[in-house]
Amino acid sequence: MEVVLRKVGRKSGRAVVGRLLRPPRKGSVVVIEFADGLHEYVTTPVKRVLQLCGEDGLDTYYLQTANSRYRLEVRSTESGAVDQPVAN
Repeated sequence: MEVVLRKVGRKSGRAVVGRLLRPPRKGSVVVIEFADGLHEYVTTPVKRVLQLCGEDGLDTYYLQTANSRYRLEVRSTESGAVDQPVAN
């Protein structure tokens, strides 16, 4: 599943674009693999997940981890590639 991950807040930094390997779930880390297949972006454990209603096939999640807050946009979905995220 193709995703874009952006930090939310004062130090927002650059967007991370890649393939979601682990869905956002409370207590686990979010892993995004870069296009080169050699590098990954891993967050600290997720504390909260908020899912917004998808518009035009775009699902949006807000994640709070131990250190940061993120906006996760799911761009496209591969059939059965990753479980659906669970909001807790």
